[in-house]
Amino acid sequence: MAETISAGATSPGVVEHAEVVEREAGLHRNLTPRQLSMIAIGGAIGTGLFLGSAISVRLAGPGVIFSYLAAAAIALCLMWALGEMTVAHPVAGSFGVYAEMYVHPWAGFAMRYSYWLGQVIATGSEVVAASIYCKHWFPNVPSWLWIAGFSAALVYVNARSVASFGEFEYWFAMIKVLTIAVFLILGAALLLGFGFPRIGLANYAGHGGFLPNGWQGVGLGVAMAIFSFLGVEIVAVTSGEAKDPTTALPRALRWTLGRLGLFYIGGLAIVVGIVPWNEVGLGESPFVRVFEIVGIPAAAGLMNFVVLTAALSSVNCNLYLMARMLFSLSRGGYAPAGLGRLSKRGTPVVALLVSSAGMFAALFMDHWFHATAYVYMLGSAFLGGIFVWQMIFATHLAFRRRTAKWEKPPMRFAPRGPWSSLFGLAGLTAVLISTWWVPGLRITLIAGVPWLVFISLCYLVWRKVRSRKISDGALQDG
Repeated sequence: MAETISAGATSPGVVEHAEVVEREAGLHRNLTPRQLSMIAIGGAIGTGLFLGSAISVRLAGPGVIFSYLAAAAIALCLMWALGEMTVAHPVAGSFGVYAEMYVHPWAGFAMRYSYWLGQVIATGSEVVAASIYCKHWFPNVPSWLWIAGFSAALVYVNARSVASFGEFEYWFAMIKVLTIAVFLILGAALLLGFGFPRIGLANYAGHGGFLPNGWQGVGLGVAMAIFSFLGVEIVAVTSGEAKDPTTALPRALRWTLGRLGLFYIGGLAIVVGIVPWNEVGLGESPFVRVFEIVGIPAAAGLMNFVVLTAALSSVNCNLYLMARMLFSLSRGGYAPAGLGRLSKRGTPVVALLVSSAGMFAALFMDHWFHATAYVYMLGSAFLGGIFVWQMIFATHLAFRRRTAKWEKPPMRFAPRGPWSSLFGLAGLTAVLISTWWVPGLRITLIAGVPWLVFISLCYLVWRKVRSRKISDGALQDG
C-alpha cells in the first residue's frame, strides 16, 4: 500500500489516510468516548485478573507488584505508540493497516491473521469457561446448551449495530469495574483496620520476605502480567467507528490505562497484603479469598457471577475485534471479498459469522484434543498477542521516521526520540523468552514459532498467486 503513494506528494499522511478510509468505508462512527473506554476495559479485564493472577503471585510473591508495574510501563509505551498512529489514521484495521503502510505488507498480513487466530481461540476458551461457571448454579444442564445460547446471543448483539454493541459492552464492563472498586475499598479497610481487625503490613514482609523468589521471580511474573494487559489495543480497533476520533481516542487511551493500572496493581497489592502469597492457590481466585475473609455471604457465588460476566464481556469484545480484523483483511485484498461486505446497519456480518465459528469448535477440540491440538493453539494465541505488540512498537518506529517529513506532524503522545518504543520492544522480547521458564507457558514458543513460519509461508503463496492474477489482467494493482 505504501508503494502507491506519490513521491511528489507534499503531505504523504493525507494521501495514506485517504486511501485507508476509502478502503474501509461504510463503517458507522457511532461509538462515544464513554463506550470506547469501557470497551477497552472489557477487553483487557477478563478471567486472567480474577483467576490467572494467582500464577504471578506464586512466581513473585509480594514482588508481583513490581511485575505488574513493569507490565504497566510497557503497556503505557504501547498506548503512546498506538495513540499517535490511531489519531493519524482512525480505521478498523488499526495496527495491522499501520504495519502494512509503514513496515511491509507481510507485517500487516501476519499481524492481523495472528491476532484474529488468537482471538478466535480466546473466544472459544472463554465461552467454554462460561458454560463451566454456569454449572455452579445449574449442574445438570449440558454445557453445549450454554455455549450455543451465549454464542447466539452475543453474535446477535454484535450483528445489530456498533452502537448496540457499545452500549451492551458498557454495562458488561461496568459490572467488573464496580466489583474491583468494591474489592479495593474492602481490601484497604482490612489492611488499615477500618471496621475490621487490622491486618497491617505483616504479609508483605513475612513468608520469605517481599521478594521470596528474588528478582528472577519478579521477572517471570511479568509474563502473566503482560497477558493480563493484552486487550488494551482494542481502543485502536474501535477508532474506525468512533465519533470524533481525534478528541475521543486520546481521552479513552488515558482513561483506560489509568484505570487498568489502578485495578491491576492496586488489586494485587491488596491480595498479597491480606492473603499470604504462599497460600494463594492456582485453582482458586485470590479475590474470592478476600471476600470470604471479609465475611460476605455467598462470596463464591458472587465471584462466580462476576467471573461469568467477565468471560462473556471478553467474548463480546473479541467478536467485535475478530470481525473488524477479517473485514480489514478482506478490504486489503488478503481475504475473500465477501468478508468485507457490510449490512444495512454498517456491520461486517459475514466476517462476524466466520469468526464466531471458534466458539463452537472450541467445545469439540477441548473434548477430542484436550492434551494436544487445543493446548498448542492456546500457545499460538499467547505468542500472537506478544507478536502483535512487538510489531506495534516496530511500526511506531517507522511511523516516527516517516511522519518527521510531514508538513504538519501528527499528534504526539510518546516522548521525543525512539526510546519508549525501543524499551517496549526490548521488554516484550525478554518476556517472550521468559515464557520458557514460566509454568504452563513454555508451549508459547513451541507452538507459536511454527505458527509464524506457517503464516509467513501463507503470505508468500498469497503474493505469488496475486502477482500471477495481476499479470494475467484479472486484478488491477493498488
